Formats: sequence, structure tokens, C-alpha cells
Amino acid sequence: MTVIDRRFELSLLPERFAIVRLAPDAPVPSWALQGSWFSITRTAEELSIVTAARNIPEGVQKRADWRAWKVHGPFALSEIGVLSALAAPLAGAKISLFVISTFDTDYLLVSAEHLQAAVAALKKAGHQVRAAEFDS
Repeated sequence: MTVIDRRFELSLLPERFAIVRLAPDAPVPSWALQGSWFSITRTAEELSIVTAARNIPEGVQKRADWRAWKVHGPFALSEIGVLSALAAPLAGAKISLFVISTFDTDYLLVSAEHLQAAVAALKKAGHQVRAAEFDS
């Protein structure tokens, strides 16, 4: 089995998310820490926050309406090909992807507009995708 032929199980998180870009020296706002799932990354160029869209106040620059899947892990940090096996079918379907990796696993975010097409592409590639709103 090649790296790209690997199959994974993914579960759709129930929230709708937004991606926020703040100045690199901005303090982490309290709303960014609300909820059970969020990601905060600071670089020399920006403070990037992913959190439930409902937590973000009006007037904050954001890209809203993203959905997220948890890739069932955990995976060793040295494991090769996890993202490749998941990104390739989405790229083939011309679906943009935003990825957040943690110590144990990865989370894939796609625009809610492309969610149904992403589910179809991942299932076609042999991945098990749990998305209650598409399971009928």
C-alpha cells in the first residue's frame, strides 16, 4: 500500500468555524478561548485564530463559514503521508483545504459551501467520513 492509498476515519465537528487574522503583536482576545475547540498561532507576521464563528464579535476581520473534520488518530509525529492521503482527493475535486495539526492528529477545514463535495471526494477515495448531516 502506498502512502497515498492509506484510508482514514474522519468525524465532522458540529460547529461552524471562522479563521481570524490579527496583528502579530495583538493580545489573544478572550472570545478566542471560548468553546471546546479552537486554535491560536502566533508568527512574526500575524496572530491567527480559528474558533467557533459564533464567538467572534462584529467588526473583526474573518473568513467565516468553515467546517472541520477530526482525523481519528493518534498518529506518531514521524508518520508519513497522513495529510497527503487526505489532501489529494480534495485537491482533485478542486476543494481548498485549511489544516491544523496537533500532537495526536490533524483537523481538516473546508468551506461550508464545498462540504458536500468534500464528503463525496473523501468517500470516493475510500475514507470513512462521519458527517451526520450527509448520512441518510
